[in-house]
Amino acid sequence: MENQSGQTQPGKAPVFQQNPVPQNLPNANLILVLGVLSILLCWWHFVSIAGIALGFIALVLAGRETKTYHANPAAYTTSSLNSVRTGRTCAIIGLTISVIVFSFVMLLIFGILVTLPFWGMIH
Repeated sequence: MENQSGQTQPGKAPVFQQNPVPQNLPNANLILVLGVLSILLCWWHFVSIAGIALGFIALVLAGRETKTYHANPAAYTTSSLNSVRTGRTCAIIGLTISVIVFSFVMLLIFGILVTLPFWGMIH
């Protein structure tokens, strides 16, 4: 070990500081799973609401994790950042399709309800 004057003390080995091992971002896998689930759930009529919710949650979490990574990139692995990016992309796709499907279903139901009074005239 070195003393304050910079000299090594006899009998003691120098201690080297090790760089911390990069870890995965805490919610990287969760974001990926939520993004994929938002795509899987976007195709069914009223279940597309779940696709909207899961996509929105995945986007919020992805934003937080991206900020966490950019605050200290050396502490996290790039593979976990890639998982976050992939989950974010899946969430955007799932959210977009879910909104389109849900809007179509709501317009269809609205159209049916509006025409109900006229169905009696078709006899």
